Amino acid sequence: MSDDVVLLNVPVIRQLFHWDCGLACSRMVLKYLHPVSEEEFQRACWDLKLKESVWTIDLAYLMCHLGVKNCFCTQTLGVDKGFKNQSFYKKHFDTEEDRVNELFLTAESRGVSLKKCSVSVQELQSHVSQGHVAIVLVNAVLLVCELCSSPVKYCCFLPVGQKCFCKKPDYQGHFVVVCGFNHTAGSVFYNNPAFSDRVCCTSISNFEEARRSYGTDEDILLIFKES
Repeated sequence: MSDDVVLLNVPVIRQLFHWDCGLACSRMVLKYLHPVSEEEFQRACWDLKLKESVWTIDLAYLMCHLGVKNCFCTQTLGVDKGFKNQSFYKKHFDTEEDRVNELFLTAESRGVSLKKCSVSVQELQSHVSQGHVAIVLVNAVLLVCELCSSPVKYCCFLPVGQKCFCKKPDYQGHFVVVCGFNHTAGSVFYNNPAFSDRVCCTSISNFEEARRSYGTDEDILLIFKES
């Protein structure tokens, strides 16, 4: 790859359920940067009590637990109460609010690096050009891959033959791994855990729209290669 095009060899791993895209992204990152056994990964998830509601702060704790240097950048240090009325968050909001806020409060004492800031796409490009990667929270409703023939449905991973009755929501939180970019084309490469056989690509403008959408808090987990 030239300086104009960067594409890191981050393996693509598909999520198993509708809720574990963040864990699938974590597996991709770990396989690329810091391989661990499946037993070690599952033990870490068990120790951290990760269940069916996984927030970006959970992924930051997971990386720290496994000894991977990272920095969690977000616009909100805690849970935005405005999300309570969003259909995506509504189901788990009341039970998760206290748990997630507690993770933010104890982050520093647990060695979790937090920053209240917005990461520019230029900063993200610089990060990736050094061989580092990032797990980014996006609104999957807005993110459109230029290489995929049809958009994937994130709402459910149903058995073959079972009809989906989901309506298209305004917001569908989804984690992806940013693994490259093309300066000339103005595009971003990312691994989407909804697939297992491809690297996706979108324009910088579409990527920015999806990651800055209300509901994401512009969450980015910057993950660093071992020096």
